[in-house]
Amino acid sequence: MQPKLIIHGGAGSSLKGKAGADVVRKSLYKVIEEVYSLLLTGADATEAVVLGCQLLEDDPRFNAGTGSVLQSDGQIRMSASLMQGSVQRFSGVINVSRVQNPINLAEFLQSSPDRVLSDYGSGELMRELNTPTYNPLTDLRLQEWMLERQGNFEKEMAGVVAEKELVTASEDGRGTIGVVVLDSQGRLAVGTSTGGKGFERIGRVSDSAMPAGNYASRHAAVSCTGIGEDIIDECLAARIVVRVTDGLSLVEAMQRSFTEAKEHGRDFAAISLDATGAIAWGKTSQVLLAAYHDGNQIGDTLEWQNEELIGFVS
Repeated sequence: MQPKLIIHGGAGSSLKGKAGADVVRKSLYKVIEEVYSLLLTGADATEAVVLGCQLLEDDPRFNAGTGSVLQSDGQIRMSASLMQGSVQRFSGVINVSRVQNPINLAEFLQSSPDRVLSDYGSGELMRELNTPTYNPLTDLRLQEWMLERQGNFEKEMAGVVAEKELVTASEDGRGTIGVVVLDSQGRLAVGTSTGGKGFERIGRVSDSAMPAGNYASRHAAVSCTGIGEDIIDECLAARIVVRVTDGLSLVEAMQRSFTEAKEHGRDFAAISLDATGAIAWGKTSQVLLAAYHDGNQIGDTLEWQNEELIGFVS
């Protein structure tokens, strides 16, 4: 089977023109190329997902790992999860601090009897694994938090993309990174990682470490981005995957789920793959920062202005 891959770097209301889109596109394509090269060597879906998440977490432009946003108390708390569709196994960490790649902890927990850990438990796991402490804070994210502090945190969330022009290339952003992979053996896997909304109440939990925001089976895999509370209310990722498992095509499952979401006034986006190799994405937000490799070429959704709720390639 020809491997397939789709990734995202968040969703929002706007990019700052063509220059903003080109900058984000360059970052996403670099990840696509490296992960797809790994898949062509015969690597399995989980290994490819972890690599993709690591690369996106290490890019300070995105709100995950290095470049994560700060909560209202000025602390960074990150969440990430990983799911193998072939065995339908979920693992994750919630509100972890001082680690370079939260996805690595989620990967380790795949083989643990206790597969989702909160902040304290994640810290204990880091000590057990002798994981080096790491400060993911960037000057731009600190500047963003300080400016918002002066305004008593009137914004509901931080920018989805950090840029040199002040802080954000996408206003009213919902920053999360995600990777969905179908490998050459037909195995699906998905990973999602985030720094959260930014400026939120201390200890707020993202959808990214829940099946609502990150879910896979043998039939489909989905990673979500957007307003986490909206994603949780729709149980979006799991809903789409269950619909495919129950017999709908991926496009039909995405269309039905996003039609319902629009009726409910939700604000989010999702990327997905199914076991046949179909790639689909959907959004109720204005912009989805996603790119994919369909087995032949790389494409993206950065300038996708189609009024339809979903897009796809087969």
